[in-house]
Amino acid sequence: MALAIAAFIALLVAISFPFISFSVSGVSNRIEIAQTATALINFHQPIVAIVVIMTIIILPACYLLAVMWLQCGLMRHQPLPFSRDIARILARLTPWMMADVFIIGALVSLIKIAGLAQISLGLSFWAFCVFAFLLLLTSQSLDADWMWFSLDGEPLAPEGTQIAQGAAEQHLTGCPICGLINRLETRQATRCRRCHERLHSRHPYSLQRTWAFLVAAAIMYIPANLYPIMNVTSLGKTSSSTIIGGVVELYQSGSWPIAMIIFVASVMVPVGKLFALSWLCLVVKRSHKLNAHSRTVLYRITEFIGRWSMVDVFVVAILVALIRAGALMSITPGPAELAFGAVVVLTMLAAMSFDPRLIWDQALPRSARSHTASQEIL
Repeated sequence: MALAIAAFIALLVAISFPFISFSVSGVSNRIEIAQTATALINFHQPIVAIVVIMTIIILPACYLLAVMWLQCGLMRHQPLPFSRDIARILARLTPWMMADVFIIGALVSLIKIAGLAQISLGLSFWAFCVFAFLLLLTSQSLDADWMWFSLDGEPLAPEGTQIAQGAAEQHLTGCPICGLINRLETRQATRCRRCHERLHSRHPYSLQRTWAFLVAAAIMYIPANLYPIMNVTSLGKTSSSTIIGGVVELYQSGSWPIAMIIFVASVMVPVGKLFALSWLCLVVKRSHKLNAHSRTVLYRITEFIGRWSMVDVFVVAILVALIRAGALMSITPGPAELAFGAVVVLTMLAAMSFDPRLIWDQALPRSARSHTASQEIL
């Protein structure tokens, strides 16, 4: 509760004061953090603007309010209304909160323009850094097992459950939200007894949905690299910069650590996710005990790193809002901004659609595999 309240106060401070200001040749400009999204709307990028404002302000604020609502009821030993539904939402919000990624994007933006203009950091910048840190501590301190136990107790496992056998062969599954073991119904939809989440032995059409997101991401990755991600006007001359072009420019200017960060986040991570998830989809039918563990680790790494590709999107959002001095110096978003943002979101959805339990199916007895297949169809 203390961490959530402190993080929410820091967020209120961050959106109430100037974020960054710059000055060049007598022309100055300062922005608030919300303008990193609203400025994109003026350049006909409403979808990117919505993604930016949702991931750095709205979703984190909803998460903190939800945590405070739940903890208030638990501290009173009487859960407040809708606590069970709110607790289910918490697990789905966490991957989409990107305040920490936004901080990295802000630092990259400052380094990009440090040699071109005089930069000043406002109170909002430091407050947002504190907010991102406290938000991370809040999410790490939240014990989901204890929370669900406090909300609705700990029902016993279904009668006849054997601890030395796999779940699939006993027609059991663990709830992905609260972790409770439930028995699967063969002829009707099964919901968790504690949180009411819809349950499946394996997510229906998991591979088909994953392939659909991967193909869409691969298609969008082509214009994301061919077209400029931003256009820079300096002293009346306009130049366009692609993702790779920006990396080369940073490297040539001596900022090779930042160039490496952008290269890893914007090139290696998206490409790596596309190849890793495609490989997992292709070989999942041939998994066995010797390599199932390593493939599961690969999937978890792929799922974790996907959000960090948003660094480039945040860099452009900050620079577009901040550098607005007409023909003297200005930055506008390029068509690759939307395409690259789509790549990041689609690869994240692909990772969420893939069911890692499929990796272990080939190690199960024949009877369990046949039951798993029938449940996936249902």
